[in-house]
Amino acid sequence: MTYMENLWLFFLLLTGIIVVPGMDMMFVLANALTRGRRAGLAATFGLMVGGACHTVFGTVAVAGLSKLIPAIYGPMLMIGSAYMAWIGVSLARSSIVIDTVDAGALRSSRAVFAQGIVTCLLNPKAWLFILAVYPQFMTPVYGPLVPQALVMGVMTVAVQFVVYGGLALMAARGRDGLITNPALTIWVGRVAGLLLVAIAAITLLRGWSEL
Repeated sequence: MTYMENLWLFFLLLTGIIVVPGMDMMFVLANALTRGRRAGLAATFGLMVGGACHTVFGTVAVAGLSKLIPAIYGPMLMIGSAYMAWIGVSLARSSIVIDTVDAGALRSSRAVFAQGIVTCLLNPKAWLFILAVYPQFMTPVYGPLVPQALVMGVMTVAVQFVVYGGLALMAARGRDGLITNPALTIWVGRVAGLLLVAIAAITLLRGWSEL
């Protein structure tokens, strides 16, 4: 297999794992629907930073931590699920109304950006992808690992931007129709929060089984 064929296959797998609904996608959707386009994009950018960190970790793992990674997989699943459950419960208990959210958009966007980074770093789907895929596609056969990591990292954040950023913009546009119905907005936020809790519960069970 040539290097370009290797990259193309990695791109297909990467796109497939990102477009599958999970913690990251629900996080972007929840913020875009309840806080608007600015928060949706802030969540996207936070996830992109997290994706870049995953690439760094994947490079280090390929370089020599393959024996350590399986031991921390279960605990990482549980930590990630607990964090996502906390975000979900907070969102489900809130009474977000669009008029009040917009007043603090800058502050909330910074918080969402930081949450996005942590959410991505603790996302078990991303860790599973790194453990299963990176050792297969980042190899010394194709040269030094650092240039390979840069290419794979750029591909990762680019796909995240297209998928999550596009989702954020579409959700924010749909949110505009909720402005005249504050009660519906509140329930959208609460339902999104409950969905996050449900995903977290499933992930927690998976993490427990890995211990």
